[in-house]
Amino acid sequence: MNKYTYPLPLRWADADSYGHVNNSLFLTYLEEARTRMFQDMLPTDEAGRRQHAFVVSQSVVDYRAPLPYREEPVNVEVWVVNCRGARLELRYAIRDAENTYAEAVTRMAAYNLDTGRPRRISEAELKFLGRYMDS
Repeated sequence: MNKYTYPLPLRWADADSYGHVNNSLFLTYLEEARTRMFQDMLPTDEAGRRQHAFVVSQSVVDYRAPLPYREEPVNVEVWVVNCRGARLELRYAIRDAENTYAEAVTRMAAYNLDTGRPRRISEAELKFLGRYMDS
């Protein structure tokens, strides 16, 4: 299985009074990695992006260890566990060489923002997402 890995730089403002990244930011980290991953799949024009959007329907985060603020990026790994019809399920791990700080899952729907309705995942999208499919 290929995982998409995004080396996410931490921001000084992400740290809370305990010196570690506030847990509320982990969803933002997932979104940032997913957005970077999808850049090569989604259309570049606004109209195309609106017609080929994905929206999150559920997010679950299991926090494993505090992530201390530091200068080095942390890796956010993303992979596909289910993809069919209009449904997409992604798994994530936020980690470095020594620790896993969080594991997560998002369930998403392929969505047309212009019609306000779900849509089927296209063949081109399936091909792209297949590169990161958990076998």
